Amino acid sequence: MAQKSSPRTPAKGGKPTSRLTAIISTVVGVLVLAAFVLQQLGVIDLESGDPAVEQQSAPESSSADVDQARERLEEIRIEEEDDPPGYDRALFPHWDSGVQDNCSTRQVVLLRDGEDVRTGDTCQPTSGSWYSAYDGETYTDAQDIDIDHMVALKEGWRSGAHAWSTEERQKFANDLDSSQLWAVSASTNRAKGDADPANWMPPLESSHCDYVVSWIEVKHKWDLTADPDEESALREVLAGC
Repeated sequence: MAQKSSPRTPAKGGKPTSRLTAIISTVVGVLVLAAFVLQQLGVIDLESGDPAVEQQSAPESSSADVDQARERLEEIRIEEEDDPPGYDRALFPHWDSGVQDNCSTRQVVLLRDGEDVRTGDTCQPTSGSWYSAYDGETYTDAQDIDIDHMVALKEGWRSGAHAWSTEERQKFANDLDSSQLWAVSASTNRAKGDADPANWMPPLESSHCDYVVSWIEVKHKWDLTADPDEESALREVLAGC
């Protein structure tokens, strides 16, 4: 004779398991809906734990750096760009030797900006790694790295350096005391050429705030002018920092 099936064992509190599951599902649904409504109202941020979102929303430069850049930009003379004839890189003697110990300016920047850099007897790096802020790539061969002049030498010439002495231009080309010298990938440095921010920005968008803050710092320090298109590009980036 067939056995009778046992009745469903009730959960604690006397409610069948199916009813308890339904209640839990309903509560969860209400909580999810409430969280969505609070997010729409701006009370909470459901994406705050997403590292990618956090990285996108946090600029490289601090708010104090950005505020200072805005103040400095107001002090830079805005003039139509002049390009006097006679430019030559030789008018900007660069990569001074013996800057630190027996290292040239270029080698000092490679040591400063690299990780775990080892050098030979002539201070030339033999190993290490370098992060290029322009493209977000890391390189392990110093031959793949260029030292970029934030404000290119020819851009400096167009912005006022044509009237300087050779000694002043040499100091500008070897300036280790500002944000003028960057260790970056050779490919991005050569893509930039002598362009200002109206005509070229790093392909890595998250570096743009830091880039224009540094650009303004150098132009301000060396009392160089900016042309109207350059000024507009700088203000546009700063507005989003």
